[in-house]
Amino acid sequence: MPKSLLFIPDISGFTKFVQTTEVEHSQHVISELLEVLISANTQGLELAEIEGDALFFYKEDEITSQEKLLAQIETMFTAFYGHLRLLEKNRICPCNACATAPNLELKVVAHSGDLKFIQVQGNRKPFGQQVIEAHRLLKNSVDSDNYALISKELANDLELPLDYTSKVYRFNEGKNLYDGKEIAYIYSLIEIEKLNLNSFSQAKKVSFDRDPNIVLEETFPIAAESLLEYITNFTYRHHWVKGVDKFEYNTNEVNRLGTEHVCVINGKQLNFVTVT
Repeated sequence: MPKSLLFIPDISGFTKFVQTTEVEHSQHVISELLEVLISANTQGLELAEIEGDALFFYKEDEITSQEKLLAQIETMFTAFYGHLRLLEKNRICPCNACATAPNLELKVVAHSGDLKFIQVQGNRKPFGQQVIEAHRLLKNSVDSDNYALISKELANDLELPLDYTSKVYRFNEGKNLYDGKEIAYIYSLIEIEKLNLNSFSQAKKVSFDRDPNIVLEETFPIAAESLLEYITNFTYRHHWVKGVDKFEYNTNEVNRLGTEHVCVINGKQLNFVTVT
């Protein structure tokens, strides 16, 4: 029976991030990052499950080549850290979730073996010892939260030697005991500086060459942080912008520089972009 590939990108620091930051914005940040990782799937991997802070992918009865697997891992890291850089560069929100999102890290675990499947409410799910082992490999002795880990079994299948090196990868050996069974692996710490992250254009500078026609001043009996949230969060826009029939925006995205939204007034659409 052909072996299958098991592939798990896992966001490091997720628990602390969610427990110590504003819930609404932290869930938006995590949602964005998971979508970025899913979009970075270039090898036709099947998504079996979204597991909170991790994605469980598999490739049934097929193991991709050494070159394609390493390229897939690098693509995941590049997409993940590229998006964190975007969040850091373009954020307008001072909340703890938006401020500390760049501290999140990524680890990727890849394993191989025979896969079984079960049906759960009409959904076909991977099942068996190899699934358990792949998830247990997330708990290991690697002294970092930013690495790629490949089980020794998969490395052997790929004919990937320990001394393989590239701009991104430099592997070390490791092993851990899980329920009395020793599982060996190779791993490489990922240096963000070695990734080919996208460059971003500078934020637009907005200047006004004349005085405003109308100046309104009002005192709000709430904390400045709460007021800023009401102003910048599109969810609350209907509370203070009157005459708009509908607001259209990406509900899974935190408002930041470059974010687009649409106001619908009497059937007409007005397009806006956050610039400052």
